[in-house]
Amino acid sequence: MHYKFLVVEGNIGVGKTSLASMLAKEYQAHLILECFEENPFLPKFYKDPEKHAFPLELFFMAERYHQLKNQKEQDLFRPITIADYFFVKSKLFAQNNLKKDEQQLFNNLFEIMLSSLPKPDLLIYLYSNVDRLQQNIKKRGRVFEQEITDEYLQNIQNRYLDYLRKQNHFPVLLLDISKVDFKEDEKVYSRIKQLLENPYELGIHQFNLAEPML
Repeated sequence: MHYKFLVVEGNIGVGKTSLASMLAKEYQAHLILECFEENPFLPKFYKDPEKHAFPLELFFMAERYHQLKNQKEQDLFRPITIADYFFVKSKLFAQNNLKKDEQQLFNNLFEIMLSSLPKPDLLIYLYSNVDRLQQNIKKRGRVFEQEITDEYLQNIQNRYLDYLRKQNHFPVLLLDISKVDFKEDEKVYSRIKQLLENPYELGIHQFNLAEPML
């Protein structure tokens, strides 16, 4: 493992927490998991997005900031840290969910917080098509997620991909897992670990994990 701070990202239901947890156990890493269930505005947001989007996104951003800010103090004996989210997701979801005047205030706070947080050494973006995401969402059965639309998932996906293509601060492994299951298929999981053995230049490096290795 070449990377001291590894981030796993992706759309709702793609498997971020599962992969981050598996890798943290594999490499005896310090694990940072997003505490989404502690956000009291989340169920309310899916019922009335316009009313609850702003407090939802502020709560998420504050929680993510405190988690990442304190990471260095949490486990000094484990040199690797793996997180199941990237702080920039706060801005991407806000762009999708907030009104323009709310976005301006949100972005001002976001930039202040971002400046004091570490950048990942590598970001893994798990890509699944919307049909597969919906299958995963239905399977895990969180009540408040069952009304998420295809359009909402596609909009979130587009914002992630647009940001990742334009940024040049860290390398990104874009792994297409639409047709595979790394939790059930040891070969797929082993391939992900194998990809982590390599150094990468800045920018996006795409791999379809349904295709055989060359």
